Amino acid sequence: MSLEAKNASDSSLDRDRSEISSHPSSSEVEPASNDPATQAGGAGGARLLYGLVVFGSSAILLMLEITAGRLIAPYVGVSIYSWTSIIGVILAGLSLGSWLGGVWADRSDEPSDSERAVGLALGAAGVASIGILLMLTWIAPIVLSADLSLMAGAFWLALGLFFVPSILLGTITPLLIALALRVDTRAGRTVGMMHALSALGSITGTFTAGFWLIQHIGTRAILLLCAGSLFAMALPFLLRRGRSSTLVALLLGIAFGTGWMTHDRQGFLNPCNVESQYYCIRIESADSEVPFGEARAMVLDHLVHGISHATEPGMLISPYLHLSDELILGYLGSKASDARYLFLGGGAYTHPRAVAALTPDAKITVVEIDPQVTRVAAESLYLDRSSMRIIHSDARIALQSMDDERFDVIIGDIAHDVTMPWHLMTDEYARLVKSRLTQDGLYLLNLIDAYPDPLLVKSLVNTLRPHFEHVHVWIERLPENISRETFILSATDRFEPPLTLRAQRGFERDWHRITKVLESTGTPMDRLPALSDDHAPIERLIGRLITSKIGN
Repeated sequence: MSLEAKNASDSSLDRDRSEISSHPSSSEVEPASNDPATQAGGAGGARLLYGLVVFGSSAILLMLEITAGRLIAPYVGVSIYSWTSIIGVILAGLSLGSWLGGVWADRSDEPSDSERAVGLALGAAGVASIGILLMLTWIAPIVLSADLSLMAGAFWLALGLFFVPSILLGTITPLLIALALRVDTRAGRTVGMMHALSALGSITGTFTAGFWLIQHIGTRAILLLCAGSLFAMALPFLLRRGRSSTLVALLLGIAFGTGWMTHDRQGFLNPCNVESQYYCIRIESADSEVPFGEARAMVLDHLVHGISHATEPGMLISPYLHLSDELILGYLGSKASDARYLFLGGGAYTHPRAVAALTPDAKITVVEIDPQVTRVAAESLYLDRSSMRIIHSDARIALQSMDDERFDVIIGDIAHDVTMPWHLMTDEYARLVKSRLTQDGLYLLNLIDAYPDPLLVKSLVNTLRPHFEHVHVWIERLPENISRETFILSATDRFEPPLTLRAQRGFERDWHRITKVLESTGTPMDRLPALSDDHAPIERLIGRLITSKIGN
């Protein structure tokens, strides 16, 4: 190297050292005044802000998912198919939102762009949460009038109501992860922390909505709470972005206020009188169903669970309840007057109330899982609770605790729309029921299935026959077409009942024993399983009710 070149190089190095020494080190650089870290107290504050928003948005997404099941239940019921639709739609929206959020983050050259995107996404998700309530009033009538199957109806309701909010909430985490990596370049630790907070938020939202919020404030208030929380989380990202973002924030506040006032005055057409831990409960007038006087019906989610007359407690309007009462009279005769009854499932308490009125000396125990159902029956369906013992518990748990009690009649009223609790239909459960009956006691069970060839009914016959000598299926009439029907199964060791049962009291009705008809038509009985705790394919056996229009 020449002397001139060496001197030039040394001079260049001296200038570089001078420039470096004139600037603070990277650890001394103060964040820009418009960076969230400045407002949140530095890099640690920024990480805290981003983490809280990831936690909160994930919690809200799962609160929406839990609320979705209750929100659509009055229109399509509750089944594994409705929950599959809800979970699938929300996961699809979350996946699409995560991808869009990642693309959005990559296209944001400045942190301020990503911050604005987070604020807009949170605000839009808040508007969409309120929109769920408004859209329900439009979409639900369309779905119901379209004459869809329960499965298709559940899917379209879930898609129309929850897909867009899921997409918007899905964008939040990738946007905030990108922002967090600008503050803390330790990629593994930062990404891991954000995903952990997202999972923890999801867990918190699930438990909070399912265990507490639904039964205390209701689904409509939960959606408004979610919207308000999303607006609050959006404010730190929007208010500092200038006049346009301030206008957006103002519009969000107006939307929330409008939604709250509409909710307060109109309830967004909430079909539920009470939202309990288990059901959407509503009471409807049933005066048109009775020959005189006043009557009311209890609807749990999607199914009428009984009709009670105001002044005639012994009037059994529903044919399947009337049939149960007539079977008891036929089996017990004069002993029915002081028999010991166990009702597994209270519902509207129509049948227990009738038994108490018609046979005052009878000893009545009712096991009902939902205390709110009992309260509403007492307040709105003329129920006198003092005439019976009421236990609020799962039926199987209650039976297991009754070691020293025996009953002359056990009535299982467990159907919940087209779905039935499988653990109350198995071989192990049948053995438990038999152990709580007196010698030659009677077990009755009602359920919904498709006619002809009711596969679940046939499987239940196979399940009960090892425990009872006489197991039969009853129906009021033999339908001419494929239809959804309510069947009664009777099981006893006492004697073989007649082929036709005629009502001894109440409305003039006849019922038919169709066991032989079912054994000789449709799917052979020996090809259908006896249900067990290990294998109870209820949804497969009643698949026609879910996937075709007859179940609606």
